Amino acid sequence: MTTCDDNNKLYNPEFLQHGYIQVYTGNGKGKTTASLGLAMRALGRGWRVLIVMFTKGGNDYGELISFSQLCPDLKDKVKIVQAGLDRIVYSTNISDADKKQIQKGWQIAKEAIKNDEYQLIILDEANIAIDLNLIDLQEMLDVLQNKPDEMEIVLTGRNAKQEIIDIAHLVSEIIPVKHYWDKGVQARKGIEF
Repeated sequence: MTTCDDNNKLYNPEFLQHGYIQVYTGNGKGKTTASLGLAMRALGRGWRVLIVMFTKGGNDYGELISFSQLCPDLKDKVKIVQAGLDRIVYSTNISDADKKQIQKGWQIAKEAIKNDEYQLIILDEANIAIDLNLIDLQEMLDVLQNKPDEMEIVLTGRNAKQEIIDIAHLVSEIIPVKHYWDKGVQARKGIEF
């Protein structure tokens, strides 16, 4: 059963537990997919969820279509912020517009963490944004170390910094053993995006 206090902050008695920091990293496929599966699980339990998608813009993502079609009760509990342009960001093509979009998303995430607005926050591709110096590593560490005790935070993306791994409570490294891309198969709708 869900109840609200005078500040209209959502509390779920089943949720009153410690929240952890999770990291999904590595060169294999499935980091974002795993985090979004966790988001669906949390929504199913009545949690409020924020997903900030760093370095990802545009609307041609199957997961965005799915989330937009959730029933009203679930849709009201999830917020998705795209903090990127509609292209892939590499160290060789970073623009001021990329920096601006990522900083805008990071500001939203920091405020949500500070204000304890969500029970689960997914910082999708945050590891890449940190690796590309688009989010300051020390600032991320400070925010994570000062998160509300009951809040769960997930960072995804390749190249997780050792300092992030050190403070995380759960780290999964997705390692590619075999991939059809090696045989020339292109990204497919419904599977890769």
